[in-house]
Amino acid sequence: MSRRSGAGAVVRALEDAGIGFAFGIPGTHNIELWDRLAESERVTAIPVTDEQSASFMADGLWRASGQLGCVNVVPGAGLTHALSGIAEAWLDGVPMLVLGCGIRTDTGHSFQLHDVDQLAIAAPVTKGVFRPLRGDQLYESVRAACELALAPPAGPVMVEVPANLYLGIEQTDAERAENSGAHDGHAPVPAVPAPPPPAPEANREAIERAASILAGARRPMLYVGLGAAPAGPALTELAELLESPVFTTLSGKGVFPETHPLSVWPGGGAAAPPFARQVASSCDATLAIGCRFAEVGTGSYGFAPPRPLIHVDVDSRVLGRNLETDLPVTADSAGFVDSLLRELSNVLPGAEPDPALRHSIAAGLESALQDPAAAGETGIAPALLLSALQGRFPDASFATDSGNGTFLAAEGLRLSSPGRFLAPVDYSCMGYSVPAAIGAALGRPGQVSIALVGDGAFLMTGLEMLTAAIRRLPVLFVILRDRELAQIAQFQSTALNRRTGSRVPDYDLAAICSGAGVECLPLAENERIDEVLAAAATILAEPRPVTIDLAVDYTRKSWFTRGVVRTNFLRLPWSARVRFVARALGRRLSGGDRTDLN
Repeated sequence: MSRRSGAGAVVRALEDAGIGFAFGIPGTHNIELWDRLAESERVTAIPVTDEQSASFMADGLWRASGQLGCVNVVPGAGLTHALSGIAEAWLDGVPMLVLGCGIRTDTGHSFQLHDVDQLAIAAPVTKGVFRPLRGDQLYESVRAACELALAPPAGPVMVEVPANLYLGIEQTDAERAENSGAHDGHAPVPAVPAPPPPAPEANREAIERAASILAGARRPMLYVGLGAAPAGPALTELAELLESPVFTTLSGKGVFPETHPLSVWPGGGAAAPPFARQVASSCDATLAIGCRFAEVGTGSYGFAPPRPLIHVDVDSRVLGRNLETDLPVTADSAGFVDSLLRELSNVLPGAEPDPALRHSIAAGLESALQDPAAAGETGIAPALLLSALQGRFPDASFATDSGNGTFLAAEGLRLSSPGRFLAPVDYSCMGYSVPAAIGAALGRPGQVSIALVGDGAFLMTGLEMLTAAIRRLPVLFVILRDRELAQIAQFQSTALNRRTGSRVPDYDLAAICSGAGVECLPLAENERIDEVLAAAATILAEPRPVTIDLAVDYTRKSWFTRGVVRTNFLRLPWSARVRFVARALGRRLSGGDRTDLN
């Protein structure tokens, strides 16, 4: 009988699932798949320089455009290299198809090339791991895995395709019987994901109780995360109906338009500026939607929202985990907000705009955003840079990296829509921004994508500029150079009065960029910001990627850093506080701030 390629079945599944990009590096086990991808008119195979970049690109693709990406890796090292980005997606709630290739299951041989238990490795950081054992399971496995990845709560899902299945899927009845129980010696796993359950809907009683709490409050506060994005414009309608000030998580930045006069700050508690804390203290109830009150988003658990607390999330496991909740509601954000609006319209005529509240927000934002702009005596002031970037590229997406750049960008940018702030938050993985910005550029054709890259993070994935250059993508790589791991160095200087191991060796960025075929523009004076960005805009319009070698001044700490240091210091017992202060003072008196390389 004639046989069709298993690789063809996988490609058809990717096409039918709407996957437009498969990121990875080919190897001996999956060359048949890459060969078939070359023939697809709907799925583009993107070779990367490192599989870590493959998972970060798929992450950035989804965050910027809502398109599911595929990480296409070879057995063993291909998976472990990509694991950092997979774990980032897992903790940040980003859907992703991890298409792993497995060793052969039809030879009976042990100690094969790349033979590790990949599914055991991936299981802790994925929603599910699956291994089809027959060729006729391939299409169904991949399609079902895509549905599971996208189903709330979203996350990565892995399908491992044994190498022999890429060669042929049409089998005789005898072959099906012979191979039905075959596996590679590792623990058996399901071949096909079960259908994901439908998104939960809030019951009538929960909606009525939430409406009663909010209608009875003098000034309720909204706190929204990335999980609130599906609610869309209804969030704005809800905030205006209640005249509620709105705070977001870092991941939720832009979910509520930050151009709105009720938008306060991406964070709360000690990690927010004084005006934001004052606004929060004026509230007497909180509606939190699509968030987890995780460590980073709450400034190291330094945020206690006003009570009573209504917490709404599609994942019941997050409710009540870090904060006692007065009304936990398991529901998808879109359905909940729509139902709540209908219920509130029966009991509230709609609040009049509060001029005093809106003025305090506007004045507070102006003051808070000007504070760090005073820096820049020894380099570029971050606030001036971010303002100029947003003014020059108003529709750009911004990908940040683990560390100082993320928090300064979160505080300095004011974004009007979701999908434009891409940051590694809960896994906080260095090396994210360069490949994530490339993924965003692929997902938003013709739109500029900006990577804000620490000089330490650039050393991890900076060579991925090659991918942007080859594909002529309009990506602006802004390398924030201070020759340190700035966030860690600031923590060390504050707590220890000594920086150890946080120096970044200097390197010739222009030479690296030249080797990758990317033009590099130096920028060291505030007065030249507009000139250099204008030159960058000309290159991006061609389109081509471009890099800015930027001397950044981190003299002023972000509000987040100040708050986290204070929160953690005050959490220590008195004996530990005395020890920290005495050690720092002693080192300062004996020789000042020291920087060690070891």
